[in-house]
Amino acid sequence: MPAPSQSSRARKPISVAQRKRTPGLPKDLLTVADIPRQKIHHLITLAQKLKATQRNGRTSFPLKGKTLGLIFEKPSTRTRVSFEAGMNQLGGQALFLASEKIQLSRGESLADTAKVLTRYLDGLVVRTFDQASLEEWARHTSIPVINGLTDHCHPCQALADLLTIVEKRGRAKGLKLAYIGDGNNITHSLLEVGAKVGMHVAVGCPKGYEPDHRIIEAAKEEGLQTGARIEITHDPKIAAKDADVIYTDVWISMGQEHEQQSRMAALAPYQVNSQLMQQAKPNALVMHCLPAHRGEEITEDVLDGPQSVVLDQAENRLHIQKAILLEWIGK
Repeated sequence: MPAPSQSSRARKPISVAQRKRTPGLPKDLLTVADIPRQKIHHLITLAQKLKATQRNGRTSFPLKGKTLGLIFEKPSTRTRVSFEAGMNQLGGQALFLASEKIQLSRGESLADTAKVLTRYLDGLVVRTFDQASLEEWARHTSIPVINGLTDHCHPCQALADLLTIVEKRGRAKGLKLAYIGDGNNITHSLLEVGAKVGMHVAVGCPKGYEPDHRIIEAAKEEGLQTGARIEITHDPKIAAKDADVIYTDVWISMGQEHEQQSRMAALAPYQVNSQLMQQAKPNALVMHCLPAHRGEEITEDVLDGPQSVVLDQAENRLHIQKAILLEWIGK
């Protein structure tokens, strides 16, 4: 099977862990790996409380007077709307700053832009391509920077996924999540969050499409402390065997359109369909971070079937991000 070109793989980021951090929460939320284990559990509990509060019609505005900036270099539906809505529901306001509409597009340096925005805002969500660019934003601001997605990872999505699993199954520890498809940014964050909470994460992917080996090794090391098991296989049936959760994502991410033909050929055997679902537990959850391409990475009957929780996942972006906003910019 053809492997993805080197140019399409995310450049290796400098670990945030290499920078000096204060105890407890780091200044920025750039990867799941940077969040202490006990804080992961706290975020899930807080998100559950916020969700219950909203559904019961109770309101409070702990972020009144706070302003969140959104710098987006990639298109977005769920990330943008959930952050804007969440900020509004907590009493603050959000400003959407499309990168092509601000002075970055005319040559102003990222450092200068970041330093100026620090004087105006209480927090910044950045959605960009390169993890190194995200970390540069964080270096040049004294306000929290939250990762809204990079080519390397998607921590807010993985935390929303964890919230969904805990809601549906009452726990995550000891469960098996099978990720089927390209070892991409979603895979990286799922490996990190699974390792933090003691979940078995099995990745079924083609040769040449494996997750970053450093993420795998770090997750395995974390798993020694939590009981998590990390498995990488090229056989989707092995990955899906007895899984509590089957998870997939699009085969062609933003910026990889030129690889469409080779990716479609390599990933075709990794479609999540009714046959693959027979390998999982009978009540296995079906997850997809959306947007989905029905008939490619997942069939319509599975995506829209009774085991699918994709809309719960999407909703939970709102609730987990409200918890993130309270913890990072509400202090």
